[in-house]
Amino acid sequence: MKRITLYTMVNCPHCKTAKQYLEQQKIIFRSVDVKSPAGQKEFAKTGFRGVPILKVGDQFLNGFSVKGFNSLYKN
Repeated sequence: MKRITLYTMVNCPHCKTAKQYLEQQKIIFRSVDVKSPAGQKEFAKTGFRGVPILKVGDQFLNGFSVKGFNSLYKN
C-alpha cells in the first residue's frame, strides 16, 4: 500500500476535488496545509509551487486528475 500525501490550501477548489475523490475511494491519506508553518517547510522540499500536489509513494502528481492519480497509485 502506497503512502499518500495531499498538499493543499483551504480555498483551493482542485484540492477539494482531490480530497473528495480520495475519501470516496476510501483511500487513507495525509493532508498537509501548505499555509501552516510545518506545511510550508515540508512543501518547500517538494520543489513545486502550486497545489494540489499529491505524493504517491515516492512520486509526485502536479495538479489532480483521476487518471493521473490512479496510474501512480495502482502501479
